[in-house]
Amino acid sequence: MSQPDRPRGRGRSSSASPVAEAALRDGVPLLRPERVAEPEVVDAVREARADLGVVVAFGQFLPRRVREAPTLGYLINGHASLLPRLRGAAPIARAILAGERVTGVSVMRVEREMDAGAVALTRHVEIGADETAGALSERLAVLTADAIADAVDRIAEGRIDWAPQDHAQATFAPKIERDDSRLDWVDSANALARRVRAMAPAPGAFTTRDDEVLRILAAREVPGPTDRPPGCVRCAPDAPLHVATGEGWLLPLRVQRAGGRVLDIEDYLRGRPISDGAQLGDAR
Repeated sequence: MSQPDRPRGRGRSSSASPVAEAALRDGVPLLRPERVAEPEVVDAVREARADLGVVVAFGQFLPRRVREAPTLGYLINGHASLLPRLRGAAPIARAILAGERVTGVSVMRVEREMDAGAVALTRHVEIGADETAGALSERLAVLTADAIADAVDRIAEGRIDWAPQDHAQATFAPKIERDDSRLDWVDSANALARRVRAMAPAPGAFTTRDDEVLRILAAREVPGPTDRPPGCVRCAPDAPLHVATGEGWLLPLRVQRAGGRVLDIEDYLRGRPISDGAQLGDAR
């Protein structure tokens, strides 16, 4: 089962999800419902007489009659955090935003409450010092596939153990909204660099330059005192562009203007120079 065809890519043409494409290619029976709770969808799930259901990033609420449809009576899910930490839609970006050093994946049973089911196994990974959400997502996707395969084998062999989560220790990772991507130059350079990584490659952290959106897709921090207000630029010949923050400097490395290509900062500045003392974002 997969989501219906949706507009995808830069052209926004309607196309199948990668899961649907794989099913169609390999002749696997496929459902693509707008609403999984519709009676005919539930009937089709039951008629499949599957032993087990596996859910990853499906994006719809699964009613009880779907959750309990498999012969074993439950579904399992791969979630990109070490539960009960970071339940919710955006655990990868939120882990980077929070400055977490370690994250991972959890295989759990799907329950009515989001990401609250009992956990069978986890896999841990360290978050790289300069790792973006995109790069971490790729690593966790591979790890999730391995963990789910392991869990399915254990279930088939009757050696799976389910441990209830400690709900008192739960933290949450709500979906990313536009304001989560906005760079507030009053924050420290360290926090701003984390935000850039957490939003890369999409939706991309952003500021404004003369009321035009400027996305910053890679940056590094430089600790130390600043002699300018937050958001004020220091730009000198043969020196990297520095932006003053609430604590330290942020050095943009790759940027993108609205509708433009992603450019290294040097290439961007050749076409659109920024004068020394210019203000990015709102002046404080």
